[in-house]
Parts: sequence; structure tokens; C-alpha cells
Amino acid sequence: MKKILLSILFYITLNVNLTAHVDHYKNYNYLEYELFRNNQLIGFHKYDFQRNKGDLTVESEVEFKISKLNIDLYKYKAISTEKYKNNKFFSFSSKTNQNKKEKYVNISINKEQNNLKIDGSSYKGPTDIENIIGTWWNHEIIKAKAQISAISGRIIDQKVTFKGKEKININGKNYNALRFNFSSSDINLPDNKKLNTEIWYEEKTYLWLKAAFDKRGYWEYRLKEVR
Repeated sequence: MKKILLSILFYITLNVNLTAHVDHYKNYNYLEYELFRNNQLIGFHKYDFQRNKGDLTVESEVEFKISKLNIDLYKYKAISTEKYKNNKFFSFSSKTNQNKKEKYVNISINKEQNNLKIDGSSYKGPTDIENIIGTWWNHEIIKAKAQISAISGRIIDQKVTFKGKEKININGKNYNALRFNFSSSDINLPDNKKLNTEIWYEEKTYLWLKAAFDKRGYWEYRLKEVR
């Protein structure tokens, strides 16, 4: 019982400390992650942070491919632009080529209705302004009731569970990390639509360190470079 109470207290404290929003990342200009499938390097994900006075623009690029016997079985490439004004979300857009299938999403703020407007390949319509884009670099995602697919605009109701503190090693560097599990709130979703992802953030800075999930293989994002 004592351990449970300590875990609850820590989680509440964590949520209070996260009120600094994207300003937590003011010292970061570039993040790069390596993407592994079954422990084999298959691609990358890069974030470029651009600032202009009180505005922040995050340009993202992700690319990977799965090959066997020098034959490409699956190829994926996506680019996106995420904008914030005065530390608050302003807009998001992305284009994705998922094994020759084109997907997209554009998200903007509807000030009159105080919600978000989504135009995506999987969903078109409004959603709660508190929902957040499923780009893992932003630690605010742990507080959201739902995340929005950065590929197609699909709304994913989520349950976030704090798993505890861990010491992890990435590329020879040790980190004190906070581990969270993200799962779908809707248990009736088909398995291929369900969310079940482990995410690690650095304890003091909330820097995204690592992600892991099982989906036709074991996938990991691992931090490669930060500057």
C-alpha cells in the first residue's frame, strides 16, 4: 500500500511540474532517433526546432524500410510541420507515404468553437482542444485523454500508466528515466488499431529517450543525437 501511495504522489507531482509546456525544450534545436525492428537498424526520425520570438516550429522527417534478401518489402516516409505560438499549440500538417499509400492530416484551431479542426485521411471533423498530436517528443502527451494520429488524424482515446523510474543505457550513455505505458481506452478496437506503447522520458528534463512496441516485430526508437 505504501508503494502505491508513493507512486500516486509522484505522478501527481509530475503532472504539476509539466505545466511549463513546450518551453521545456527551449534549449534543444535538434533531436534524432534511430529506429530498430527486431534489433536491426531500419531508419531514422529527426526533429528540427526553429524559433522566432515567441513562436516555435518543429519540422519532422521520418523514414524507414524493411528489406529481405536485398528486396524492399515495406517503405515508409513522412514529413510534418508542428507550430506553437506563445508555448501553445497552433497548427500541424503532415504527408505520409506508407508503402505507396498516401496519407495526410492538417490540424488547426477553431477559435469560435474553442476546439481543434482536423482534416485527415482517416478523420475529418472537430475534436477537443486538449487532445494532443501523437508526436512523442512533447511530454504533455502523458496528460491528454486522447492523442491525434500524426499520420491520418485518427483520434485515439488513451490510458496512460506510470510504470516507475528506471536507469537505462542508450548508445553508451546512462539516463535516469521515467517510464510510461500508453494504451487504448477503447478495448473494442481491433488489435491492429490498439495503442500499446512504452515511452521513456529523462527524469529532470523530460527529454524523450526511447519508445518500444510490438507490431509484427519488436520496434524501438532510441535517441541518437541531441543538440
